[in-house]
Amino acid sequence: MPDSLVPKRFLFRFSTPCLYRENLWTAKGAGLDAKHRLVSFAELEGLPIPADVRAAWSASGLAISVEVRGKKQAPWCRATRPEDSDGLHVWIDTRDVHNVHRATRFCHRFLFMPTGGGRGADQPVAQWLPIHRARAQPQAIKPGSLKVQRKRHTDGYLLEVFLSADALTGFDPVEHPRLGFTYAVVDRELGSQTFSVGSPMPYEEDPSLWATLELVR
Repeated sequence: MPDSLVPKRFLFRFSTPCLYRENLWTAKGAGLDAKHRLVSFAELEGLPIPADVRAAWSASGLAISVEVRGKKQAPWCRATRPEDSDGLHVWIDTRDVHNVHRATRFCHRFLFMPTGGGRGADQPVAQWLPIHRARAQPQAIKPGSLKVQRKRHTDGYLLEVFLSADALTGFDPVEHPRLGFTYAVVDRELGSQTFSVGSPMPYEEDPSLWATLELVR
């Protein structure tokens, strides 16, 4: 394969800190400040960075926020086509294993959309999605284990989400303080932004291509 076709992020294994916060979620959402911003490795490939992504953790789970600005069009979100929809797609491996190419029962995929839910299809959406070719599936998600709030901007949106520890099979920050992790902020107008390697590598199904979140206090 010519070097020009190999994403630069494929040549490295990335690890970045995810800071602790005692109270991750309130009725107003997560409210993560700038110190929780995740580094965007897409800069290594000179790609646009349309989204500000932040994350924090506690024993109760993970909170993630994504703010997308600079839009002129409404997000494209369809409950019947979740994998094609705009929004935040998240992959997590609670064992941070990088020597397997098929997801285990500790691997998870979630989708959070700014719209597409409710009777008028104008409410935010939080849902679990299966990982293609997975060897096993994680435990079933209990009602209320995923939370999402959305704030509209004139040129985009802020999406805040909470993933309860109950939604993450094997989540144990004391025994396993490193998570395999990647995300894709999908936007048909502005383009997609991924945390670790992006297309054409099969990051949607291969945990070896994910980066690492270090759960630090």
